[in-house]
Amino acid sequence: MEQQQQPASSNAQLIAVISYLTLVGWIIAFVLHQNDKSELGIFHIRQSLGINIIGVVGWVVFWIPLIGWLAAIFLFVIWIMGLISAAQGEMKPVPLLGKFFQDIFKGIQ
Repeated sequence: MEQQQQPASSNAQLIAVISYLTLVGWIIAFVLHQNDKSELGIFHIRQSLGINIIGVVGWVVFWIPLIGWLAAIFLFVIWIMGLISAAQGEMKPVPLLGKFFQDIFKGIQ
């Protein structure tokens, strides 16, 4: 996947990072983004929304021995990768699901 680079304002980077800090953080980031729109901010808002939805829906699966544990570890790893990408001001999609999250949530501006 090609990585998009652009200079990120510190506010856009802050919005991107906050979006990964629980569902409450996502809501705060979304509200802040409405006042200071940026490509970096909306990119990570979409990525973190997808991760949050997968986490909520997958909560039941996480209780299944082995399969659930692997799914939970995968979700944790992509969450960390997204958070690191946001902290570095990069628009790098999370593995396997990142492009899907951007496509399905493209209506979120």
